[in-house]
Amino acid sequence: MIIQIFEVYSHEEARALADLGVDHVGVLVGSKGFDVGVSPKCAASILSGLPSSCKGVVLTLSSNLAEILELVNFAKPRILQLQALPNQDLPATMRAVKKAHPYLQITRAVPVVNDSSIDYAKTYEGVADFLLLDTVSDQFGATGQAHNWDISARIVKGVAIPAILAGGLGPDNVVEAVKRVRPFGVDSKTRTDTANGLGKDLEKVRQFVEQARSS
Repeated sequence: MIIQIFEVYSHEEARALADLGVDHVGVLVGSKGFDVGVSPKCAASILSGLPSSCKGVVLTLSSNLAEILELVNFAKPRILQLQALPNQDLPATMRAVKKAHPYLQITRAVPVVNDSSIDYAKTYEGVADFLLLDTVSDQFGATGQAHNWDISARIVKGVAIPAILAGGLGPDNVVEAVKRVRPFGVDSKTRTDTANGLGKDLEKVRQFVEQARSS
């Protein structure tokens, strides 16, 4: 069971998550038109020196190929997560990124809404290394809300890409989520945040890892 945790703001915090057994540590990187996230240079610093057992992930909301390539060149992540809006179809962009960076793994976030989400996920077969099954409401991701796990379970079963389940997961519901969906991994952001949302509550992360791996 892969454990992915977003989002970190310091190198010390990233190392602490790695020490807790987190497999993927994520940073949101800002882009043009989106007034959120850290700079690519800052992301590189945050994720530098992680042990080989823990992969640094950079998340971008951008769908612009030039901007994505610039981000990868600066931040040098092991995994790139594309969280562009659901109406942005990115297989061609992802192939271009892969051509430039053959060893980079790419995650495509998929909005879990209805049966059309299954067909949408299938368009990334042979392109994405991972899917991130996430909630969409007034925004895509980081909503703190769960979605229809039955649809996620059908994606896991019917799409040939390892799927990481996200959307409102925390220590209190991750066991049930894993039992229902049987994903390759689980992701937590809002429900393992500190009270002010500007860092991770390490005790909640510890409980999340423990509960996820026990299921």
